[in-house]
Amino acid sequence: MTLDISKFQACKVLVVGDLMIDEYVWGSVDRISPEAPVQVVAVTDEDYTLGGAGNVVNNLSALGAAVQTIGVIGTDTNGSLLLKKLKRLKAGTAGVIAENNRPTTVKTRILADHQHVLRIDRETRREIAGDTFTKLSDAALALIPAADVVLVSDYGKGLITAKFLAHVIRCARQNHKPVIVDPKGDDYTRYNGASLVTPNRKEAAMASGVEIVDEATLQTAGKNILKKTDIERVLITLGKDGMVLFERNTKPYKIAAEARLIFDVSGAGDTVVAVLSLSLAAGADYRQAMTLANTAAGLVVGKVGTATASPAELQAALDPSTGSISGKFVPMPSIKALARDLKRAGKKIVMTNGCFDLLHSGHIALLSEAKKRGDVLIVAIDDDASVRRVKGAGRPVLSEGERTRILAALDVVDYVTVFATDRLTELIEHLRPDVLTKGSNYKHETVFGHEIVEKHGGRIVLIPIDESISATGIINKIKKG
Repeated sequence: MTLDISKFQACKVLVVGDLMIDEYVWGSVDRISPEAPVQVVAVTDEDYTLGGAGNVVNNLSALGAAVQTIGVIGTDTNGSLLLKKLKRLKAGTAGVIAENNRPTTVKTRILADHQHVLRIDRETRREIAGDTFTKLSDAALALIPAADVVLVSDYGKGLITAKFLAHVIRCARQNHKPVIVDPKGDDYTRYNGASLVTPNRKEAAMASGVEIVDEATLQTAGKNILKKTDIERVLITLGKDGMVLFERNTKPYKIAAEARLIFDVSGAGDTVVAVLSLSLAAGADYRQAMTLANTAAGLVVGKVGTATASPAELQAALDPSTGSISGKFVPMPSIKALARDLKRAGKKIVMTNGCFDLLHSGHIALLSEAKKRGDVLIVAIDDDASVRRVKGAGRPVLSEGERTRILAALDVVDYVTVFATDRLTELIEHLRPDVLTKGSNYKHETVFGHEIVEKHGGRIVLIPIDESISATGIINKIKKG
């Protein structure tokens, strides 16, 4: 892969699509309603993020692109919130039109005790009004000439009508701009003239009329879509099986998925279409763009929620010597957001903390047992100044950067963060782990932060260790020769 990712920052992408708000409500369940045999969720927290085409904008912005947006919202509070979030990403909103008597699409997910209890959708799939079509069409005429690529994100909420889509594609072709489409439905003739569509396995089966069960039916499905439409290329994404590109008069090109631990596939399709579009805008050919999009998808499925990939993560992932390690380090300011996303995905968080200077077999045993207590293990290590205060002169033997890299290389460790001793309370409060583990050389009441963990419903677990093995003992043996 020779594409210079730093070029992303000079790229201009126009996103045309169904904008929405994803609302997450967290709580706990400890009783049944007296009114009906249903659970009562006591709400403890809530959060609002960009969804649908808004998540595509989020992905593009995270990679440094200049983004303009065309979409429709309601004249309601959620519409105002959506606009505010787009502007916070520095995305252009001149093409976002507020339509009277139309609700802003909101999907509310209620999660309790690590379980997704319920989803509530507030939306309409009614086609946009005539005056809205006129305003959106004018916006497309104004914004397409300045874009490097046009990305259409179709969620079937009434914006991407056949008439509006034809107008966008025609204008893009007149200006020699590629059009990338994340499709919806089974009639792909409405995307005629597009440069590329990106259906997943299920969507491709619906559009082609071919059930995809093996390599032969996959080939037939891709070729059928090309045969039935005037679309230039079809990229079928296959999850853990990678993706395959179908082009006219060319043999299909398939690549395997990146081998990574999968936490959550939410929003992976948005990441694929965002990175594809941005790569093309930066000068990549379709196969290069596909390869980079595949790498980015591998990064986000290793995270939780509708995650994004950063330029640094992408660059590191392209370097086999650092890829798996860079994605595991989480700076202190990002811990609260990580914890929120993990809980949103219903993951049980396990935390342990310590110096971890000169990693040894005792550490490995402790970490392996800690990971068994939940879904995600986060290791917090003392920074160099803190180790020096605790262990004395000459310590740490290994710097915090070296200790981070070593821990991140372990399969049982999901994330590593570095903290100063005086910020451990803040770290635990932000993380709110379900389980905080320490070695059996501690007593429950001497575990720092046990009150915070238990206040939020977590527990302390003391793991048996072999106290004859220690970093200090190893260092003394080395000194004695």
